[in-house]
Amino acid sequence: MTLQIGAVAPDFEAETTQGRIRLHEWIGDAWCVLFSHPKDFTPVCTTELGYMARIKPEFDRRNVKVIGLSVDPVGNHARWAEDIHETQGYAPNYPMIGDSDLAVSKLYGMLPASTTGTSEGRTPADNQTVRNVFVIGPDKKIKLVLAYPMTTGRNFDEVLRVIDSLQLTAQHRVATPANWQPGQDVIIAGSVSDDEARRIYPQGWQAPRPYIRIVPQPQS
Repeated sequence: MTLQIGAVAPDFEAETTQGRIRLHEWIGDAWCVLFSHPKDFTPVCTTELGYMARIKPEFDRRNVKVIGLSVDPVGNHARWAEDIHETQGYAPNYPMIGDSDLAVSKLYGMLPASTTGTSEGRTPADNQTVRNVFVIGPDKKIKLVLAYPMTTGRNFDEVLRVIDSLQLTAQHRVATPANWQPGQDVIIAGSVSDDEARRIYPQGWQAPRPYIRIVPQPQS
C-alpha cells in the first residue's frame, strides 16, 4: 500500500522514547511530522536527527508535533541519542518510535506487507525504503509525502517551507508558486471564480494569463 495525499494517516499504538502513544490521540488538534529511519547508528540519519532537534522550536511555533521512527527497539534509540548529542550538539527532543516488529513501517507502506521477522539481523540496506517524511494535518489526513535515498540527507528547512504553505492554503483559498517563501505573492486558487475573487480581493490582481491570478499573501 502506498499512502497518498488526502488519505487518512493510519492510526497505531507504539512504544516510543517518551512512552507508549496512540498516534491520532497524540497528534490531537496539532499538525504532525513523522519521519523514518532504516536503522539506528546510521551516519546520515544521525545528522538528520540532530538537525531536527536543533530546529524543533520552529515546528513548535507552527503547532507541529515531531515524531521519529527507526527500525530498532526503543532501548537502542536511547543509546543512539547519546551519539547524536555528542556528534551533532543536540539530542532528539521529540519521541522516537521503536519499530522492531516492522509493524509501522509496513502499515505506512515503507516496507512490503509480506516482510517477515523483526529488526534483528536486518541491515540498513534491507530497510532502505524506510526513509520517508509524512506531514499529517489536524484532520489526520496525509498532506505531504517525501521519500529520500539513504545517501541524501533530508532538507528539513524545505519541510518547514511546505508546512507554511499548507497552513496558509488551508486557511485561505490560495496556492503558492514555485520556490515560494512566506510573505511573497500567492496565486488565487482555481476553485475561486473571478466574481468571487473580486469580492475577496476588491483591489484586484495581476494576471499574466487568465488562469494565473496573483495577489499579495493574505494575512492570518
